[in-house]
Amino acid sequence: MSRIRCLNGNVLKIIAAICMVCDHVGLMFFPHNMLFRIIGRIAFPIFAFMISEGARYTRSRLKYFASLFTLAVICQTVYYFFGGSLYMCVLVTFSLSLLVIFALDEFKKNLFCENKSTVMRLLSFFCLILSVVLVLVANHYLDIDYGVYGCLLPVFASLLNFRNINAPNYIKGLDMLLTRVLTFAVGMLIMAIGTFDKSNAIYSIQPFMLMAIPLLLAYSGARGKLKMKYFFYIFYPLHLAVIEGIYILVHYILL
Repeated sequence: MSRIRCLNGNVLKIIAAICMVCDHVGLMFFPHNMLFRIIGRIAFPIFAFMISEGARYTRSRLKYFASLFTLAVICQTVYYFFGGSLYMCVLVTFSLSLLVIFALDEFKKNLFCENKSTVMRLLSFFCLILSVVLVLVANHYLDIDYGVYGCLLPVFASLLNFRNINAPNYIKGLDMLLTRVLTFAVGMLIMAIGTFDKSNAIYSIQPFMLMAIPLLLAYSGARGKLKMKYFFYIFYPLHLAVIEGIYILVHYILL
């Protein structure tokens, strides 16, 4: 099994980053060649699963959410002033995902804690429902990358997360890397079916996101020796700026 699980978190993110670059290069320079976009379908589910892993192991939920949301706000501000776009980037998607994941974890903690009153359990359940409603409302009024399915996909990977939760052993026994990946794969399948649209080029290839499953099954559960979290935070807007700059250079200056 150790030979199969040979990819740490950093390696998975690097693979996802390369696929993301292929996707955006294809979007900008080769819009009629769907191979680039098909390769790009691998990126989102890997990053989505790793968002769940980040939420699982973070020492500070507030810091984790704040760093991701702050970068999302910065990116959106730049997009608006330079392109006039109100399309919400994937960082907004994952910020909403974190709200639901944290609400879900709090509900599980209150549900299995013997000292918690019924009122507290009901209140935590209400907060969980409220977080899902927030995702639905946000997607109704805003054009968010990957939509409702994208916002909720990382939550599937957190459904069986019982780390630091005083659940019975027979429930905690479900919290294995394999079961979390398989539960996440169910969410991917739901998303692939729910977003499939043969009349739309990009949505017609959404099922190719399932190609990420073998890579996730090879995940070792380890982060990797290097702390690369902020590198990937910076890489996202930076690679978009570079691709956009090259596009402007080629189409408006050299041609």
